[in-house]
Amino acid sequence: MSTRTAPRRAAPASRRRPSRRGGPSRRAVLRRRLVAVLSLLVVTGVVVAVWFTPVFGVREVQVRGTVELTPDEVRAAAGIEQGTPLARLDVEDVKGRVRAVPRVAAVELERALPGTVRLTVRERAPVGVALLGDGAHLVDATGKDYAILAQPPAGLPELKAERGAMTAAVTVLNGLPEALRREVLVVAATTGADVTLTLTAGREVRWGSSADTARKAAIVQVLMTREGTVFDVSSPELPTVS
Repeated sequence: MSTRTAPRRAAPASRRRPSRRGGPSRRAVLRRRLVAVLSLLVVTGVVVAVWFTPVFGVREVQVRGTVELTPDEVRAAAGIEQGTPLARLDVEDVKGRVRAVPRVAAVELERALPGTVRLTVRERAPVGVALLGDGAHLVDATGKDYAILAQPPAGLPELKAERGAMTAAVTVLNGLPEALRREVLVVAATTGADVTLTLTAGREVRWGSSADTARKAAIVQVLMTREGTVFDVSSPELPTVS
């Protein structure tokens, strides 16, 4: 005679163990919170170190590109205090102080961790010299008078330009072909419309205004193949030789 085993009844829903697949465990939640807190502390520490402590402060100021100026002169003009946090360095303010040096045409600033500032300067280059009562004034391609020497340097043309006419004088000089520029001894102008060039061998070019400089330069080179000492291109439509 066989016996049957009665099937087991399922436990009531209220007595079943809760499934762990429904969400993260308490330990995992705590671990995530701890990681988040530690990450926040690390970020905060880095920010404090960079912005408010000398850990990433200026230790060295490197200067490149100087010709007549010395690196120490550029550093003095920059006025960067040792220990200043790199992140808080006012870049435009520093560059402005360096650009205020008359010989400086442009400056770039780079920051490199942990504490280096690099200043790269481009000095002005003279295109002519104005001889005044207090010495020889160097003038660059923009017409800026930026330095005074006791004696004029060799190889630069003299600029005899009245106030307000210097820009026209250097514009003409800058627009000349190199071969012609080497022959210029004097650039004179009382206004922006009467520029005159004195060349070697007693020759003179009456240029007029600084307008159409490229066109006038091409014309005067043709005129100078003819006999004469005065070449007038002030009116490029009607150039003359005498």
